[in-house]
Amino acid sequence: MTTITTDPRGTGPGIPARRPRLAALVQGRPGEPRWARPALLALLVLTAALYTIGLSRNGWANDFYAAAVQAGTRSWKAFFFGSLDAGNFITVDKTPASLWVMELSARAFGLNSWSLLLPQAAEGVATVALLYATVRRWHGPAAGLIAGTVAALTPVAVLMFRFNNPDALLVLLMTGAAYATTRAIESGRTRWLMLTGALLGFAFLTKMLQGFLVVPAFALAYLVAGPPRLGKRLWQLLAAGAALVLAAGWWVAIVQLTPAADRPYIGGSTGNSVLQLALGYNGLGRLSGNEAGSVGFGGGAGPRFSGSAGLTRLFAADMGGQVSWLLPAALIGLAVMAWLSWRAVRTDWLRASVIVWGGWLLVTGAVFSFMAGIIHPYYTVALMPAIGALTGIGAVELWRRRQHAAARLALAAGIAVMAIWAYLLLGRTPAWLPWLCTVVLLCGLLAAAALLAMPAMARLAATGRGRTALAAVPVTLALVAALAGPAAYSIATAAATHTGALPSAGPAVTGAFGSGPGGSPRGAVPGRGQLPGGVRAPGGSGGFPGGASGTGSAPARGTGDGSGGTGFPQAGGTGRFPGGAPGGIGGARAGGPGGLGGNTQVAAALTRLLARGAAGYRWAAATVGAESAAPLQLASGEPVMAIGGFNGTDEAPTLAEFEHMVAAGEIHYFIGANQASFGGGSGPAAQITAWVRAHFTAATVGGVTVYDLAKAR
Repeated sequence: MTTITTDPRGTGPGIPARRPRLAALVQGRPGEPRWARPALLALLVLTAALYTIGLSRNGWANDFYAAAVQAGTRSWKAFFFGSLDAGNFITVDKTPASLWVMELSARAFGLNSWSLLLPQAAEGVATVALLYATVRRWHGPAAGLIAGTVAALTPVAVLMFRFNNPDALLVLLMTGAAYATTRAIESGRTRWLMLTGALLGFAFLTKMLQGFLVVPAFALAYLVAGPPRLGKRLWQLLAAGAALVLAAGWWVAIVQLTPAADRPYIGGSTGNSVLQLALGYNGLGRLSGNEAGSVGFGGGAGPRFSGSAGLTRLFAADMGGQVSWLLPAALIGLAVMAWLSWRAVRTDWLRASVIVWGGWLLVTGAVFSFMAGIIHPYYTVALMPAIGALTGIGAVELWRRRQHAAARLALAAGIAVMAIWAYLLLGRTPAWLPWLCTVVLLCGLLAAAALLAMPAMARLAATGRGRTALAAVPVTLALVAALAGPAAYSIATAAATHTGALPSAGPAVTGAFGSGPGGSPRGAVPGRGQLPGGVRAPGGSGGFPGGASGTGSAPARGTGDGSGGTGFPQAGGTGRFPGGAPGGIGGARAGGPGGLGGNTQVAAALTRLLARGAAGYRWAAATVGAESAAPLQLASGEPVMAIGGFNGTDEAPTLAEFEHMVAAGEIHYFIGANQASFGGGSGPAAQITAWVRAHFTAATVGGVTVYDLAKAR
C-alpha cells in the first residue's frame, strides 16, 4: 500500500507566484501547516543555543587537532596535507577535510577557541536542518520535526558538535548525501545521485572508510525505488560511484604521487602511505582488531574504550547513554514501516525510506557492535540521523492510523518500551537527578494507556475541539517520556568541560570506561577528589589502561620533576608533564577520562624558552608523541616535532634521520616527555631518546627536562 498522503513539494493551484521573503521564511512552503515553519525555526534556534552557549569552556578541546589547525594557519602546505606542525614533519592520523573547515575559520577570525569550535556547532545546526528537510519531503513536517528534535537532543551529538573531532563534519556530509538520495529517488535525475557520491567522497576525506558505511543503503534504495528503468538505474549508480571515487581520490592521488621527501610523513601509517592508513589502522584493522600504526595494538589486544564486541554493545554502559535512548523506538518504527510498505509499488517512498534509514542504522550499528578494534563511544554520533528519522517517520505513520487497533497497539508498545529503556538508562546514574527516571516511566506508561483508551474516550468527547484536546494528552506524555532523559543528558553535556581524545556525553555511568575503582560512577556525586562532570581531580585514579593513574602506581615513581629518576617524565609519576599538568597522561579534565590531548597547561618559563629559541630553526623543539608536542606548540606558537606521531610509535623519524636534522640545525630543543603507560615511545622514538640523553646535557625548565640540541657535550 502507498502511505504518502502529503504532496512533498507543497504546490497547488491558486498559490501566489511570489510572497515577501520574510513571510515565506516564517510561514513556510505553500500547503504546509501554519505551525510548521515557526516550529522549525524554534528548533534550529534552540539547537544553536545548546551547541554554542558556553562553547569556549572546552578551550582547545582536543589538543591534537587544535595543534594541526594552528599549523594550517601558518603554512598552506600544512593546510593541504593535514600536518600536525607548520614544519611539516608528520600529519594527523586522519584525512584533513574537517581540519580545512576549522583552518579557514581560524585564518578568517584568528586562532581561538571560538574559531576552532564554532564550525562544528554550525555543522550540527545544519545537520538538524538537513535531516528535517529530508524527512519532511516524503513524510510531512511533523515527522521532520520529530526527527530533527531527536537528533538535536542526542547526547553524543551535543558532545561532538561542541568539539573539534572530525565526526561533526562526517555526520553533516552523510546527512546531506541522504537528502541528495531522496531527491534522486523523487526525480530520477543523475545529478542528484552524483551529488550523493561527491558528498560521500568528501566524507571519506573527513574520516576515511566510516563515510562509506551508508553507501550500501543509499545505492540499494535507488536501485529498488528509482523511477527510471533498471538499465538506466544501473548506469546512474555507476556515475555516482565515479563521482565518489573522484571526490575521495583526488587528494589521495596527489599525496601518493608526491615524493616522500616533499611532503610530511603520513601519521598513523606503517609505510608512509595514506592508502595503508585508510585500509589498515583506520580501515579494515578496526574491524578485525589487527590495527597497525598510531595507537593500534594488534590482535585486538588493546584497551577497551567501548565495552566488549557483541549485539548489546550499543546498549551497554559505555555507549548506551550516548545514543541509544530512542534506538528501541527506531527499530520498532523500522519494523512498522517495512510491514506497511510490504505490498507497495516498487517506487513507494515509504519503502525507500526503510532502505535509506534502516540500511544506515543496521549496517553502521552492526559494524560498531561487532568491530574488534579500537572504537570510542563518540563514534555513535553517526547513528543519530538514522535514529531520528526512523523514530519520526514511524511515529507519524502509526499516528495517522490510530483508528486501527493494531496501529494503536504498536504505537503504545513502542512508547512503553522507550520509557522503560530510558528508566533503565537513568538508573545507571542513581545519584544524578534520581526523580527523573520515575517521571519518564510514569509519563511513558500513561501515554501508552491513553493511546489504548482513545476510542472509548473519543466517544465521550462532545466536540471536535474536545477530541483534539484529548489527542494532545498522549502526545504530550509521549514527548516527555521520549525526550526528558536525553535532554537532561544533553544539557549536562553542554554545561561540562570536555577535552582530550576520550570525551563522553552526560554524567559518568557505573561500569563505563574511566569509572572509579570497583566500577563506581565517576562523578555521580561530585565530591572529594572529583571535578564537576565526574572526572577525578589530578592525583586521583584516572582509570587509564596500563594502570596509569596519577597516584604513582606506575612502575616508575616520580622524583619531584616527574622523571622517574631517568630525567624523563613518566606516566603515573608524581611530577608534571609538559606545561605542568600533574599526574596521569597530561592531567585529568572534566567531562571525560581527560588527558590524552586535553588542554594541558604549559609553564610560562618553558613557553618563553621555545618562543625565544625558535628563530632560525624549522622546529623549536622535538618530543616523543603528539600528546606531548601539541600543548607545547599551542602555547608557544612555534612548530614542535612529534617524534613517532600520535603515540610515539610511528617509524618516523629514524635515529639516523633525527641525527641528520640535528646536525643541520633544524631542531633546537628536545623535551623529555614520554607516554609509556599507553604503549608510546617505542622503536625509533626510544632510540632517539637514548641518543639525546647520551650526547646532550639535561636542564629543568618549568618542571620539565629540556635538552639544548645546539650544545652537544
